[in-house]
Amino acid sequence: MTSFVESCVGTIADSAVAAERRAKGGPRAKKLLRLLRGKKNILITTHKHPDPDALASCIGLSRLLETALDGAKVTLSIKGQIGGGINEAFVRFSNLKYLPWDESQLPGYDAILLLDTQPTFAFSPLPEGVAPLAVIDHHRSARRKPKCGFCDIRTNVGATSSIIFSYFMELEIPIRADLGATLLYGIESDLAGAAGTPNELDNIALSNLTLIADPRKLYQMRYVDLPQSYYTAYASGLANAYWYDNALMSHIDAIDSMEKPAVVADFLLRFDKVQWTLVTAVHEEKLILSLRTSGTKLSAADMMRRLTRNLGQGGGHRTKAGGFVKLETGSPTEVERLRTVLRRRYLRALAIKAARGQKLVPDIKKMEPAKANNGRSAPPSAPTRLAASPSAST
Repeated sequence: MTSFVESCVGTIADSAVAAERRAKGGPRAKKLLRLLRGKKNILITTHKHPDPDALASCIGLSRLLETALDGAKVTLSIKGQIGGGINEAFVRFSNLKYLPWDESQLPGYDAILLLDTQPTFAFSPLPEGVAPLAVIDHHRSARRKPKCGFCDIRTNVGATSSIIFSYFMELEIPIRADLGATLLYGIESDLAGAAGTPNELDNIALSNLTLIADPRKLYQMRYVDLPQSYYTAYASGLANAYWYDNALMSHIDAIDSMEKPAVVADFLLRFDKVQWTLVTAVHEEKLILSLRTSGTKLSAADMMRRLTRNLGQGGGHRTKAGGFVKLETGSPTEVERLRTVLRRRYLRALAIKAARGQKLVPDIKKMEPAKANNGRSAPPSAPTRLAASPSAST
């Protein structure tokens, strides 16, 4: 690292500590270490079906504790599937090491640290009666702050990985290049899409980590090969998308990973006529909901709670939220009935009068040739047989 980059990193680190001092409660990492002093068997975990931010924050905290705590065994364990092209690739490129989830082993830990979720949330991995010693999160909750020895919940921060980054800055522990790439991608992924809203700490973390991250590893995380199911999900999301005034709603029939409705919702929010997108999908006897907004009057978390009231569970952030409704049979009739209820609640909450939605992507097969070509005459039909296939060299 050049002296210029070192000076930049030092300046940004100072800014991170200053941001911590301005935050409610002040610096927190030293309090966490005091609480963990003497603990010999520590478990770090996160919500079921974790995303890159949840995984990156767990990796970062485990590295920090291994450095700062002498003689402590730090174990990372994940409950639920880590599926999808992006999540699977992130696990591979971040060199994530974790143990399979085993609830029978929980009493053997003398400290459980819960990241990127809270004990009362639907996707918390902890069974009832098992309380974490520490909770580190950035999600909004309709309930009171959980009771725990260390509770660092900052709903104004865009990613839990940014909070973990601030601990490194506070304790003046260097971040290695590979971990820098992991934390940076974790933050980027949670801020991805039109609904991303970084705060001061997020911006400081992004600036610092950009300087120190391993560029090769970061490139691998950003540009991964995706399975065919990803493109099927995009195609289904586009084909089923309808918009009503400034709100859009779509559906994916079936998904093999929890990340797909979220990335489709992010993409659909870029449509210039809407400020809200709601994507539903069927997964493991649940109707999954992913909500995004670029508006400022109503938070996505509050909207999600309205949508799932007496039906299921949900929550999230000001601009992003998720939830689910359990299905009894999973039949197309049941799914459509629930989606009708959700659509009515969605439009009512946004004061949009019930009306027939407009299809986002017209059926191209039914379009007139002139309209399909912006008024130009239709191109000649393709030959029914090709002499040879062109090479895919570009």
